[in-house]
Amino acid sequence: MRLLENHSVLITGGGSGLGLGVARHCLAEGAQLAVMDISGEKLAALRAEFGDQVLLVEGSCTRVEELERCRAAVAARFGRLDALIGVQGIFDGNIRLADVPLERIDGLFDELFHVNVKGHVLAARVFYDMLLAAEGAIVLTSSTAAYAADGGGVMYSATKGAIRSIVHQLAFEFAPAIRVNGIAPAGIANSQLRGPAALGMQAQKQSDIPKDAFLAKFRSISLLQELPTPEDHGFLYAFLASRQNKLVTGQTIVVDQGLLNRALLSAELPNKGG
Repeated sequence: MRLLENHSVLITGGGSGLGLGVARHCLAEGAQLAVMDISGEKLAALRAEFGDQVLLVEGSCTRVEELERCRAAVAARFGRLDALIGVQGIFDGNIRLADVPLERIDGLFDELFHVNVKGHVLAARVFYDMLLAAEGAIVLTSSTAAYAADGGGVMYSATKGAIRSIVHQLAFEFAPAIRVNGIAPAGIANSQLRGPAALGMQAQKQSDIPKDAFLAKFRSISLLQELPTPEDHGFLYAFLASRQNKLVTGQTIVVDQGLLNRALLSAELPNKGG
């Protein structure tokens, strides 16, 4: 039996990058799938790929009325919701706080915290009753930036640390009916996280970093050398979202290819050859 057979699953921010990879895997695991994304262009691409088998809802997870519209659409299509997966996010360009113009800090803070934190909190609240009725699951997206410096700038790292805390608190508040967990990825191939409009970086994506340079940096600090794709993360999201997970709640699983295994006596990685 596939992990998500007889499950209805909603992915917020599922239009591209990690969210799209997770969406593809959830479909392969048998889910009845809904995707909410703010980009109509991305949803059109999903419609071309998936046809009518996926419920597509255009809207922002930072607005209650748009989440409620999504809730109504999910209820009308599936009649229930077994899992909410939150993947939406904005990167901050890894810019040092001292290099952010003082007059732009308010806007940068509000933009990142609205999408990366408030969006997850609002979605958890709007879909709470449906998840409670289904004895379902919530899976949110943190980052290795919540565990170690230099995974982003101050704003991004703070938002991802907040997700860790939200996972702990909601698992406590929603127990025993709803399981709440998180995933904390490190580097992801073809990441579509965009930059903040507050810094004029909304047209930039993490995937704009030259591939060779990004891969070289990744391999210099990671124990596993293959840069994972969005689809590679799908199994963990699907397992935590499924009713087959009867063991894990209140945890954020670090998916870092050994990046944080840094209690080493040498700075260089061992020779991977024979």
